[in-house]
Amino acid sequence: MNTIEQKKILILSNHHRYTYNFRKEIIQRLVDEGCQVYISLPYGEKVELLKKMGCKYIESCLDRRGMNPFVDFKLVRTYYKTIKKLQPDIILSYTIKPNIYGGLVSRWFKTPFIANITGLGTVVGNEGILQKILILLYKSAFKKATCVFFQNESNKDFFINQGIPVKKFRVIPGSGVNIDEFYYQDYPQDDGTLKFVFIGRIMRDKGIEELIEAAKKVKKVYKNLQFDALGFCEDEYRKKADLLYKENIITFHGVKNNVRDYLKKCHAVILPSHHEGMANVLLEAAATGRPVLASNVPGCKETFDEGISGFGFEVKNVDSLVRAIIKFINLPYDKKKAMGLAGRHKMEKEYDRRIVINSYLEEINKINEMSENKNVII
Repeated sequence: MNTIEQKKILILSNHHRYTYNFRKEIIQRLVDEGCQVYISLPYGEKVELLKKMGCKYIESCLDRRGMNPFVDFKLVRTYYKTIKKLQPDIILSYTIKPNIYGGLVSRWFKTPFIANITGLGTVVGNEGILQKILILLYKSAFKKATCVFFQNESNKDFFINQGIPVKKFRVIPGSGVNIDEFYYQDYPQDDGTLKFVFIGRIMRDKGIEELIEAAKKVKKVYKNLQFDALGFCEDEYRKKADLLYKENIITFHGVKNNVRDYLKKCHAVILPSHHEGMANVLLEAAATGRPVLASNVPGCKETFDEGISGFGFEVKNVDSLVRAIIKFINLPYDKKKAMGLAGRHKMEKEYDRRIVINSYLEEINKINEMSENKNVII
Protein backbone atom coordinates (compact mmCIF):
# COMPACT_ATOMS: atom_id res chain seq x y z
CA MET A 1 0.00 0.00 0.00
CA ASN A 2 1.29 3.48 -0.88
CA THR A 3 2.11 5.81 2.00
CA ILE A 4 2.48 9.57 2.22
CA GLU A 5 5.65 9.33 4.28
CA GLN A 6 8.24 11.98 3.41
CA LYS A 7 5.85 13.85 1.15
CA LYS A 8 6.35 17.61 1.16
CA ILE A 9 3.09 19.34 1.98
CA LEU A 10 2.79 23.12 1.83
CA ILE A 11 -0.08 24.76 3.70
CA LEU A 12 -1.15 28.28 2.71
CA SER A 13 -3.29 30.21 5.18
CA ASN A 14 -4.01 33.76 6.27
CA HIS A 15 -3.70 33.81 10.07
CA HIS A 16 -1.66 32.06 12.73
CA ARG A 17 -4.45 31.75 15.31
CA TYR A 18 -7.01 30.46 12.82
CA THR A 19 -4.55 27.91 11.46
CA TYR A 20 -3.53 26.60 14.87
CA ASN A 21 -7.01 26.55 16.40
CA PHE A 22 -8.78 24.82 13.52
CA ARG A 23 -6.05 22.97 11.59
CA LYS A 24 -3.67 21.69 14.24
CA GLU A 25 -5.18 18.18 14.25
CA ILE A 26 -4.73 17.58 10.52
CA ILE A 27 -1.28 19.17 10.68
CA GLN A 28 -0.27 16.91 13.58
CA ARG A 29 -1.61 13.87 11.73
CA LEU A 30 0.45 14.72 8.64
CA VAL A 31 3.56 15.20 10.77
CA ASP A 32 2.90 11.88 12.52
CA GLU A 33 2.54 10.18 9.13
CA GLY A 34 6.08 11.30 8.32
CA CYS A 35 5.25 14.19 6.00
CA GLN A 36 7.43 17.27 5.77
CA VAL A 37 4.92 20.00 6.56
CA TYR A 38 5.60 23.62 5.60
CA ILE A 39 3.28 26.46 6.57
CA SER A 40 3.19 29.87 4.89
CA LEU A 41 1.28 32.67 6.62
CA PRO A 42 1.91 36.03 8.35
CA TYR A 43 3.82 35.65 11.61
CA GLY A 44 2.01 35.54 14.96
CA GLU A 45 2.53 33.93 18.36
CA LYS A 46 0.79 30.67 17.38
CA VAL A 47 3.49 30.09 14.76
CA GLU A 48 5.80 28.99 17.56
CA LEU A 49 3.30 26.31 18.59
CA LEU A 50 3.09 25.11 14.99
CA LYS A 51 6.88 24.88 14.88
CA LYS A 52 6.88 22.79 18.05
CA MET A 53 4.51 20.39 16.33
CA GLY A 54 7.19 19.79 13.71
CA CYS A 55 6.24 22.28 10.99
CA LYS A 56 8.66 24.44 9.06
CA TYR A 57 7.56 28.07 8.81
CA ILE A 58 7.72 30.34 5.75
CA GLU A 59 6.61 33.93 6.30
CA SER A 60 4.19 35.52 3.84
CA CYS A 61 2.88 39.09 3.69
CA LEU A 62 -0.91 38.93 3.48
CA ASP A 63 -3.51 41.63 3.99
CA ARG A 64 -6.63 39.68 4.94
CA ARG A 65 -9.14 42.43 4.20
CA GLY A 66 -7.37 44.89 1.91
CA MET A 67 -7.75 45.01 -1.87
CA ASN A 68 -4.39 46.65 -2.68
CA PRO A 69 -3.12 44.97 -5.88
CA PHE A 70 0.51 45.79 -5.05
CA VAL A 71 0.29 44.02 -1.69
CA ASP A 72 -1.45 41.08 -3.32
CA PHE A 73 1.18 40.91 -6.05
CA LYS A 74 3.82 40.66 -3.32
CA LEU A 75 1.91 37.68 -1.91
CA VAL A 76 1.76 36.01 -5.33
CA ARG A 77 5.49 36.54 -5.74
CA THR A 78 6.13 34.99 -2.31
CA TYR A 79 4.05 31.94 -3.23
CA TYR A 80 5.85 31.64 -6.56
CA LYS A 81 9.31 31.76 -4.99
CA THR A 82 8.29 29.40 -2.19
CA ILE A 83 6.80 26.76 -4.48
CA LYS A 84 9.65 27.02 -6.99
CA LYS A 85 12.24 26.50 -4.26
CA LEU A 86 10.37 23.96 -2.17
CA GLN A 87 8.77 21.91 -4.98
CA PRO A 88 6.04 20.51 -2.68
CA ASP A 89 4.22 17.32 -3.56
CA ILE A 90 0.86 18.75 -2.47
CA ILE A 91 -0.47 22.21 -1.61
CA LEU A 92 -3.33 22.75 0.85
CA SER A 93 -4.95 26.17 1.10
CA TYR A 94 -7.53 27.88 3.29
CA THR A 95 -9.42 31.20 3.01
CA ILE A 96 -9.92 33.44 -0.01
CA LYS A 97 -6.52 34.90 -0.91
CA PRO A 98 -4.47 31.74 -0.29
CA ASN A 99 -7.08 29.80 -2.27
CA ILE A 100 -6.97 32.13 -5.26
CA TYR A 101 -3.28 33.02 -5.40
CA GLY A 102 -2.15 29.60 -4.22
CA GLY A 103 -4.34 28.04 -6.89
CA LEU A 104 -2.92 30.24 -9.63
CA VAL A 105 0.70 29.49 -8.70
CA SER A 106 0.10 25.77 -8.15
CA ARG A 107 -1.48 25.64 -11.60
CA TRP A 108 1.68 27.21 -13.07
CA PHE A 109 3.87 24.55 -11.46
CA LYS A 110 1.32 21.75 -12.04
CA THR A 111 1.37 20.92 -8.33
CA PRO A 112 -1.57 18.97 -6.84
CA PHE A 113 -3.75 21.50 -5.06
CA ILE A 114 -6.53 21.04 -2.48
CA ALA A 115 -8.48 24.19 -1.57
CA ASN A 116 -10.91 24.72 1.29
CA ILE A 117 -13.71 27.27 0.84
CA THR A 118 -14.13 28.58 4.38
CA GLY A 119 -16.76 31.10 3.29
CA LEU A 120 -17.58 33.43 0.42
CA GLY A 121 -16.81 36.68 2.22
CA THR A 122 -18.62 39.98 1.85
CA VAL A 123 -17.28 40.82 -1.61
CA VAL A 124 -18.12 37.50 -3.26
CA GLY A 125 -21.48 37.32 -1.52
CA ASN A 126 -22.62 40.73 -2.84
CA GLU A 127 -23.18 41.45 -6.51
CA GLY A 128 -20.93 44.04 -8.09
CA ILE A 129 -17.74 44.57 -10.06
CA LEU A 130 -15.54 43.15 -7.28
CA GLN A 131 -17.62 39.98 -7.20
CA LYS A 132 -17.15 39.57 -10.96
CA ILE A 133 -13.40 40.06 -10.65
CA LEU A 134 -13.12 37.48 -7.87
CA ILE A 135 -15.24 34.97 -9.78
CA LEU A 136 -12.89 35.35 -12.76
CA LEU A 137 -9.92 34.78 -10.45
CA TYR A 138 -11.56 31.70 -8.96
CA LYS A 139 -12.25 30.33 -12.45
CA SER A 140 -8.59 30.60 -13.32
CA ALA A 141 -7.25 29.43 -9.94
CA PHE A 142 -9.48 26.36 -9.64
CA LYS A 143 -9.33 25.16 -13.24
CA LYS A 144 -6.73 22.53 -12.39
CA ALA A 145 -7.48 22.11 -8.67
CA THR A 146 -7.22 18.50 -7.58
CA CYS A 147 -10.09 18.80 -5.11
CA VAL A 148 -12.09 21.60 -3.53
CA PHE A 149 -13.59 21.22 -0.07
CA PHE A 150 -16.78 23.19 0.64
CA GLN A 151 -17.99 23.77 4.17
CA ASN A 152 -21.65 24.03 3.24
CA GLU A 153 -23.94 23.19 0.32
CA SER A 154 -24.78 26.83 -0.39
CA ASN A 155 -21.16 27.77 -1.12
CA LYS A 156 -20.82 24.74 -3.38
CA ASP A 157 -23.99 25.69 -5.28
CA PHE A 158 -22.71 29.25 -5.71
CA PHE A 159 -19.51 28.03 -7.37
CA ILE A 160 -21.41 25.68 -9.66
CA ASN A 161 -24.01 28.31 -10.60
CA GLN A 162 -21.26 30.83 -11.39
CA GLY A 163 -19.56 28.37 -13.72
CA ILE A 164 -16.39 28.10 -11.62
CA PRO A 165 -14.75 24.88 -12.85
CA VAL A 166 -14.35 22.38 -10.03
CA LYS A 167 -13.54 18.96 -11.44
CA LYS A 168 -13.81 17.33 -8.02
CA PHE A 169 -15.35 18.58 -4.79
CA ARG A 170 -16.43 17.34 -1.39
CA VAL A 171 -18.76 18.95 1.15
CA ILE A 172 -17.31 18.49 4.63
CA PRO A 173 -18.71 19.47 8.05
CA GLY A 174 -16.88 22.80 8.19
CA SER A 175 -13.63 22.56 10.09
CA GLY A 176 -15.29 20.10 12.42
CA VAL A 177 -14.83 20.39 16.16
CA ASN A 178 -12.39 18.64 18.45
CA ILE A 179 -14.93 16.94 20.70
CA ASP A 180 -12.20 15.92 23.17
CA GLU A 181 -10.88 19.45 23.57
CA PHE A 182 -14.39 20.92 23.64
CA TYR A 183 -15.85 18.27 25.91
CA TYR A 184 -19.31 18.34 27.43
CA GLN A 185 -19.54 20.56 30.51
CA ASP A 186 -22.39 20.44 33.00
CA TYR A 187 -25.06 23.01 32.30
CA PRO A 188 -24.85 26.07 34.59
CA GLN A 189 -27.11 26.10 37.61
CA ASP A 190 -30.15 28.35 37.60
CA ASP A 191 -28.86 31.18 39.80
CA GLY A 192 -31.44 33.71 38.68
CA THR A 193 -29.32 35.28 35.91
CA LEU A 194 -29.46 33.98 32.34
CA LYS A 195 -26.12 34.38 30.56
CA PHE A 196 -25.69 34.78 26.79
CA VAL A 197 -22.32 35.04 25.06
CA PHE A 198 -21.32 36.22 21.60
CA ILE A 199 -17.94 35.03 20.31
CA GLY A 200 -16.53 36.56 17.15
CA ARG A 201 -14.99 39.64 15.64
CA ILE A 202 -16.88 42.76 16.77
CA MET A 203 -17.97 43.93 13.33
CA ARG A 204 -21.10 44.50 11.26
CA ASP A 205 -20.88 41.27 9.25
CA LYS A 206 -21.00 39.25 12.47
CA GLY A 207 -24.33 40.87 13.31
CA ILE A 208 -23.09 42.94 16.23
CA GLU A 209 -25.48 45.80 15.37
CA GLU A 210 -28.47 43.48 15.57
CA LEU A 211 -27.20 41.99 18.83
CA ILE A 212 -26.79 45.41 20.43
CA GLU A 213 -30.31 46.52 19.50
CA ALA A 214 -31.82 43.18 20.54
CA ALA A 215 -30.05 43.25 23.91
CA LYS A 216 -31.37 46.75 24.56
CA LYS A 217 -34.94 45.72 23.77
CA VAL A 218 -34.91 42.49 25.74
CA LYS A 219 -33.31 44.01 28.83
CA LYS A 220 -36.11 46.55 29.07
CA VAL A 221 -38.46 43.66 29.88
CA TYR A 222 -36.18 40.99 31.40
CA LYS A 223 -33.80 42.37 34.02
CA ASN A 224 -31.85 39.28 35.06
CA LEU A 225 -29.94 38.85 31.81
CA GLN A 226 -26.22 39.05 31.10
CA PHE A 227 -24.77 39.57 27.62
CA ASP A 228 -21.04 39.06 27.09
CA ALA A 229 -19.03 39.46 23.88
CA LEU A 230 -15.59 38.04 23.14
CA GLY A 231 -13.43 38.93 20.17
CA PHE A 232 -11.35 41.60 18.52
CA CYS A 233 -13.17 44.91 18.50
CA GLU A 234 -13.07 46.92 15.29
CA ASP A 235 -12.14 50.60 15.76
CA GLU A 236 -15.63 51.84 14.98
CA TYR A 237 -17.05 49.92 17.96
CA ARG A 238 -14.50 50.76 20.66
CA LYS A 239 -16.29 53.83 22.06
CA LYS A 240 -19.68 52.18 21.68
CA ALA A 241 -18.42 49.11 23.58
CA ASP A 242 -17.44 51.27 26.58
CA LEU A 243 -20.82 52.98 26.55
CA LEU A 244 -22.74 49.69 26.35
CA TYR A 245 -20.77 48.37 29.33
CA LYS A 246 -21.59 51.47 31.39
CA GLU A 247 -25.26 51.08 30.46
CA ASN A 248 -25.14 47.40 31.51
CA ILE A 249 -26.25 46.22 28.06
CA ILE A 250 -23.28 44.14 26.86
CA THR A 251 -19.85 43.55 28.38
CA PHE A 252 -17.06 43.38 25.79
CA HIS A 253 -14.08 41.32 26.97
CA GLY A 254 -11.79 41.54 23.94
CA VAL A 255 -9.80 38.58 22.61
CA LYS A 256 -9.61 35.68 25.06
CA ASN A 257 -7.65 32.44 24.90
CA ASN A 258 -9.87 30.77 27.51
CA VAL A 259 -13.05 30.64 25.40
CA ARG A 260 -14.06 27.36 27.04
CA ASP A 261 -14.34 29.12 30.41
CA TYR A 262 -16.93 31.50 28.98
CA LEU A 263 -18.79 28.66 27.27
CA LYS A 264 -18.88 26.78 30.55
CA LYS A 265 -20.55 29.69 32.38
CA CYS A 266 -23.09 30.68 29.72
CA HIS A 267 -26.58 29.30 29.14
CA ALA A 268 -26.57 29.90 25.36
CA VAL A 269 -24.39 31.26 22.56
CA ILE A 270 -25.71 33.89 20.14
CA LEU A 271 -24.36 34.47 16.63
CA PRO A 272 -26.36 36.87 14.39
CA SER A 273 -23.77 36.56 11.59
CA HIS A 274 -24.65 37.71 8.07
CA HIS A 275 -22.64 34.93 6.38
CA GLU A 276 -20.36 32.05 7.34
CA GLY A 277 -18.51 29.14 5.81
CA MET A 278 -19.26 27.06 8.88
CA ALA A 279 -19.44 28.83 12.23
CA ASN A 280 -16.73 27.24 14.36
CA VAL A 281 -17.93 29.01 17.48
CA LEU A 282 -21.34 27.36 17.16
CA LEU A 283 -19.73 23.94 16.76
CA GLU A 284 -17.61 24.54 19.86
CA ALA A 285 -20.60 25.80 21.83
CA ALA A 286 -22.74 22.81 20.90
CA ALA A 287 -19.90 20.38 21.67
CA THR A 288 -19.66 21.96 25.13
CA GLY A 289 -23.37 21.34 25.61
CA ARG A 290 -24.70 24.83 25.08
CA PRO A 291 -27.80 25.71 23.02
CA VAL A 292 -27.18 28.07 20.11
CA LEU A 293 -29.20 30.98 18.77
CA ALA A 294 -28.07 31.80 15.25
CA SER A 295 -29.00 33.42 11.96
CA ASN A 296 -30.74 31.16 9.48
CA VAL A 297 -27.92 31.50 6.96
CA PRO A 298 -25.69 28.82 5.41
CA GLY A 299 -22.87 28.02 7.76
CA CYS A 300 -25.00 28.67 10.84
CA LYS A 301 -28.30 26.89 10.30
CA GLU A 302 -26.59 23.52 9.77
CA THR A 303 -25.07 23.58 13.26
CA PHE A 304 -28.34 23.14 15.16
CA ASP A 305 -31.72 21.44 14.88
CA GLU A 306 -34.53 23.97 15.24
CA GLY A 307 -36.21 23.72 18.62
CA ILE A 308 -34.06 20.73 19.58
CA SER A 309 -30.55 22.11 20.03
CA GLY A 310 -31.13 25.76 19.23
CA PHE A 311 -33.27 28.49 17.70
CA GLY A 312 -32.79 30.27 14.39
CA PHE A 313 -33.83 33.77 13.39
CA GLU A 314 -33.91 35.91 10.24
CA VAL A 315 -30.61 37.47 9.30
CA LYS A 316 -30.29 41.26 9.82
CA ASN A 317 -33.66 41.24 11.59
CA VAL A 318 -33.58 42.61 15.15
CA ASP A 319 -37.19 41.72 15.93
CA SER A 320 -36.65 38.12 14.82
CA LEU A 321 -33.56 37.91 17.04
CA VAL A 322 -35.53 39.35 19.97
CA ARG A 323 -38.25 36.72 19.50
CA ALA A 324 -35.65 33.94 19.50
CA ILE A 325 -34.05 35.26 22.70
CA ILE A 326 -37.40 35.56 24.45
CA LYS A 327 -38.41 32.09 23.30
CA PHE A 328 -35.24 30.75 24.90
CA ILE A 329 -35.73 32.78 28.08
CA ASN A 330 -39.20 31.29 28.55
CA LEU A 331 -38.03 27.68 28.23
CA PRO A 332 -38.00 25.67 31.46
CA TYR A 333 -34.52 25.06 32.86
CA ASP A 334 -34.66 21.32 32.05
CA LYS A 335 -35.52 22.09 28.43
CA LYS A 336 -32.56 24.45 28.11
CA LYS A 337 -30.28 21.76 29.50
CA ALA A 338 -31.77 19.15 27.16
CA MET A 339 -31.07 21.43 24.16
CA GLY A 340 -27.43 21.54 25.19
CA LEU A 341 -27.24 17.76 25.40
CA ALA A 342 -28.88 17.44 21.97
CA GLY A 343 -26.28 19.79 20.52
CA ARG A 344 -23.46 17.70 22.00
CA HIS A 345 -24.89 14.53 20.46
CA LYS A 346 -25.19 16.26 17.09
CA MET A 347 -21.53 17.30 17.20
CA GLU A 348 -20.39 13.78 18.10
CA LYS A 349 -22.36 12.28 15.23
CA GLU A 350 -21.97 14.85 12.45
CA TYR A 351 -19.14 17.29 13.21
CA ASP A 352 -16.31 15.37 14.86
CA ARG A 353 -13.09 16.89 13.43
CA ARG A 354 -11.83 13.39 12.69
CA ILE A 355 -14.34 13.30 9.84
CA VAL A 356 -12.54 16.27 8.25
CA ILE A 357 -9.09 14.79 8.91
CA ASN A 358 -10.08 11.51 7.25
CA SER A 359 -11.44 13.40 4.22
CA TYR A 360 -8.09 15.12 3.77
CA LEU A 361 -6.12 11.91 4.20
CA GLU A 362 -8.29 10.16 1.62
CA GLU A 363 -7.64 12.86 -0.99
CA ILE A 364 -3.93 13.08 -0.17
CA ASN A 365 -3.58 9.30 -0.46
CA LYS A 366 -5.34 9.38 -3.84
CA ILE A 367 -2.84 11.98 -5.06
CA ASN A 368 -0.02 9.82 -3.75
CA GLU A 369 -1.38 6.72 -5.49
CA MET A 370 -1.69 8.58 -8.80
CA SER A 371 1.88 9.83 -8.44
CA GLU A 372 3.17 6.33 -7.70
CA ASN A 373 1.28 4.85 -10.65
CA LYS A 374 2.84 7.39 -13.01
CA ASN A 375 6.25 6.21 -11.94
CA VAL A 376 5.52 2.53 -12.62
CA ILE A 377 7.26 1.28 -15.76
CA ILE A 378 5.25 -1.37 -17.63
